Amino acid sequence: MTRASGRVKEIAVSSGSPVTTPPPALLTDPRLRAAYTEGAGIYRIVPSGVAIPRGVEELQQLVRWAAVSRTPLVPRGAGSGMQGGNVGRGVIVDLSQGFGWMAPDWRKRTVWVGASVTWAQVNEAARPFGLRLPPDPSSGAFATSGGMVATNAAGPRSVRWGSVRNWVEAVEIIQTDGATRRVERGVHGTGHWHLEPAARDLVRERFPRTRKSSSGYALDRYAETSDELDLLVGSEGTLALVTAVEWRLDPTPPDVGGAVLGFGSLEALAESVPYLVALNPSAVELLDATFLGLVREAGADLPAGLAGLLLVEFERDTGVAARGVAGDAVRGLKSLTTYVETAVDRAGLEKLWAVRRLASPALARRAETQRSLQIIEDGCVPLEQLGAYIRGIRAAADRHGIVVAIFGHAGDGHVHVNALPDTTRSGWKEGLGALFEEATDLLVQLRGVPSGEHGVGRLRAGVLERFYGPEVMALFRDVKRAYDPQGLLNPGVILPATDWSPLKDLKVGPEATPIPDDIAGRLRDTERNAAWSVSKLDLATSDP
Repeated sequence: MTRASGRVKEIAVSSGSPVTTPPPALLTDPRLRAAYTEGAGIYRIVPSGVAIPRGVEELQQLVRWAAVSRTPLVPRGAGSGMQGGNVGRGVIVDLSQGFGWMAPDWRKRTVWVGASVTWAQVNEAARPFGLRLPPDPSSGAFATSGGMVATNAAGPRSVRWGSVRNWVEAVEIIQTDGATRRVERGVHGTGHWHLEPAARDLVRERFPRTRKSSSGYALDRYAETSDELDLLVGSEGTLALVTAVEWRLDPTPPDVGGAVLGFGSLEALAESVPYLVALNPSAVELLDATFLGLVREAGADLPAGLAGLLLVEFERDTGVAARGVAGDAVRGLKSLTTYVETAVDRAGLEKLWAVRRLASPALARRAETQRSLQIIEDGCVPLEQLGAYIRGIRAAADRHGIVVAIFGHAGDGHVHVNALPDTTRSGWKEGLGALFEEATDLLVQLRGVPSGEHGVGRLRAGVLERFYGPEVMALFRDVKRAYDPQGLLNPGVILPATDWSPLKDLKVGPEATPIPDDIAGRLRDTERNAAWSVSKLDLATSDP
């Protein structure tokens, strides 16, 4: 769908009497509520209602009603987020359906899109013009623009192109009073909150120096730019509701080359990463031995006996340059690698990438005796600490008898750790809790952050103070009060609830909240098949 103009019309807000009756978009059917109890993460929480607004005006009505009735709102895109920010006890606001328009300006290399438009749809539209949105989250087939902005999403190519923050030119938001507003890059003085000079020094001192972070409000970036946009990107639906995004696009590089490098030890693998990053790659992806075993089961043809692989991609202006730098990578690491496979064009590289893309589906399809639970899955450390982080995680997992699969964005010091506990075994939940604590201790020790790209959500909200200290957390609370004085937008996300516990409200185990068996089965199938684009309304209304 497209709009006739590249500029989005401003919407005037009436100053009528307060809305006290529930808006038409609000639904309270028990089966529909059950369909929205889960996202891609570890939680199952039954909401009090579901709203599926079909445009800005319906969403404004909902927000005004929520303010009067003091009803919490939980914004949600496709539901593929891992951190628990897309589930809650308030009213789920499904923004994946009613905001599907697109208004490109290919000459300016920008495109305005509604919050429902996915990364894949943006790139499909831009491809004939030789353009793309460079950050490429693995969930791009269904990740919505609103959801990507909410978490400051990234992906494999962030090592060169950064997270989506760098590519957001503007957003349109609905504030907690129902007013609409556009926030643009480079326009200062529009925000509800400002950082005082003394606080800027505090932020510079306390924020970790990692290559990536989606760990709370980006006060470090805001201290540099004074752009209100940098407060909103990565705020996980806690400050405003994003209804539209203006993306900045970039020309697709003409040529690409790459290699798969296998290592006999994780130490050799970690030692290789700084060398590869110095070659300016577009991706450096890690797959550990556990993960390689899983993808072999899924049909990947890989040699046995490897401690891990690095999948390296180089985007260049010519084929000669791409092949040359791939050759430099292979030759420079000859003494450390035990397996090499190269690709000299896009078709060959696509074959190599197929192994990486098996990650999430292979994990999601595990049986209950090795259930994939994303509890320590997004830590990011300074690049020089990557080896120490991987060793520490493996040691902690071994101590508690939990298998872990490690994969992700080694070039950023950022890896995903999926715990695979046997949920039929006594004590599995306590073991997970201990692993979460030890992983947090390790990240603090290494000056890392708990989230590189997925966001804090509910899962990590209670540990942020350990990374930033009480003074920065007080600044976070000031930001929240300035934008959401009643605390109605995604409560418990970024700023923890008073009863916060990382393993509360799990979707697995005997304490999981009961929902209809047929809906529980369909939600499990959604997770196994990464079918996050399937409408939850359809899921709930299908015959049991």
